[in-house]
Amino acid sequence: MPRDPYEVLGVPRSATQDQIREAHRKLAKRYHPDLNKSPEAAERFKEAQEAYDLLSDEQKRKRFDQFGFAGPGPSGGPGFGGAGGPAGGWSNVDPSTFEEIFGDFLGGGRRGGGRRGSARSGEDLESDITVDFTTAAIGGVRHVSVQNGGDTIELDVRIPPGIESGGLLRLRGKGAPGLGGGPAGDLVLRVSVAPHPWFRREGLDIVVEVPISIAEAALGTSIEVPLLEGTASLRVPPGTGSGKRLRLKGKGVQAKAGTGDLHAVIRVDAPKSLSDEDRAAMERMRANEPDPRADAPWNRSR
Repeated sequence: MPRDPYEVLGVPRSATQDQIREAHRKLAKRYHPDLNKSPEAAERFKEAQEAYDLLSDEQKRKRFDQFGFAGPGPSGGPGFGGAGGPAGGWSNVDPSTFEEIFGDFLGGGRRGGGRRGSARSGEDLESDITVDFTTAAIGGVRHVSVQNGGDTIELDVRIPPGIESGGLLRLRGKGAPGLGGGPAGDLVLRVSVAPHPWFRREGLDIVVEVPISIAEAALGTSIEVPLLEGTASLRVPPGTGSGKRLRLKGKGVQAKAGTGDLHAVIRVDAPKSLSDEDRAAMERMRANEPDPRADAPWNRSR
């Protein structure tokens, strides 16, 4: 039993004729055996044409939607059963699609004779790639593999600094080959940025959480914080509490749109156990400190 024609063309069952025509046009150009030499191209090309021949005819489509492949033919005989192949099913192809796909192979593109068909650009190809967090922030070159039909394209792609998830990279001339001497299409890469184990982005700024001890928070200290490349020394003022943001200017993402900062978010970590001496010191500190909740909103309203 052949595959569902809607599945073959990649369209919903509610697709309009324009959507069906456009889906067929793309598949026919991609899998034409004279353009695509992969082993399965001829079969995929024939399958796409048979699906289009069925769905572009309103009566055939109506019978298929009601009965499937096993339904009756137009005269009550056998159903579709594989009819509509390239040998006898080209009547439903609109002239512009026929010319675009076959213009180079029906006289215009023959060597040494006839008028050459009009040149047409190749189809744009699309693919998804994942880029690590640091490369997306500072830029770099990454090797990617992209599937084009049955072929694999290997490319070194320059990643611009500052690209975010959902960003698009267009590689000119790396798509499907053109027809009639036309230029190749483009390859459009849709970027996903992998998460980082300790950094996160806020626009062009980089945020990292930095733990410090109670003593460091109370007395102040200097700490080393990670950057996108290397580290930097950061001064923590005495009395710094959890959630305080300390900024390192210009140490964030450096993109064409501007330069961001790095924000170290302080997290004060309390010790899980104390010696008797440290506990006594903490008790004295608690006795001498003012109530930190004295100015809390629920206390001010009393």
